[in-house]
Amino acid sequence: MSEPEAAVKALVAPIVAELGYDLVRVQLTGREGAQTLQIMAEDPATGQLTLAQCGEISRALDLPLDEADPIEGEYALEVSSPGIDRPLTRAQDWENWVGHDVRLKLATPFDSGPLAGKVQFKGVILGLELGSAVIEVPGSGRLTLPLDRIGTAKLVLTDRLIAAGRLIDMSGADETIEEADDLPAENDNN
Repeated sequence: MSEPEAAVKALVAPIVAELGYDLVRVQLTGREGAQTLQIMAEDPATGQLTLAQCGEISRALDLPLDEADPIEGEYALEVSSPGIDRPLTRAQDWENWVGHDVRLKLATPFDSGPLAGKVQFKGVILGLELGSAVIEVPGSGRLTLPLDRIGTAKLVLTDRLIAAGRLIDMSGADETIEEADDLPAENDNN
C-alpha cells in the first residue's frame, strides 16, 4: 500500500465503520491529473453495497477528504461494492471464503525450492493459519503464504461462487439510471 493510500485508509476507515460498513480496500490508480481513488466497502449483513449505500459513503467522505487533502493532485472518488469475484484484502477474507477458488500474485517470488521464481498461483482456499493464507494448488499441493507476501488476491468466478453469493440488491438502480439520463452531457454546448 502506497503512502497516500495508507493516509486515506487511516482517514476513511473510522468514517466507514461509523456508518456501519466494513472497509475492504483503498486503492489509488492512474497518474497525477487522472487519478481515481477507489474506496471499496461492504455491508457486513450482505457482503455488498447498494447504490444508495455507495452514495451515503461518498457523501460522508467528501468533506473529510477535501479537508485532509491526503492525495497530491486531483482525483475522482469512486465508492464501490467488492462484487462477487471480490479481492481478498483482509485476514478474515481467507476464513470467509474457504473452499472457493482464488487467483493470487505474490509481492515477491519464492527464493528457493520447487516454486523458486514463481509469483502467480491459482488454487482453493483452505483457510488462515497463524497469519498466513493456506491454499491447495493443483500440482503443487498445500501452500502456506504469509499475508504480507501476497500482492493481490481475488476470488475466481465459478458456479460454486455464484451459488454461494447473495443476490445483489438492485433497488434504486432504475431511479439512478433515470437521473443520469436527465443530466446534460459534459460536452453539451446547447
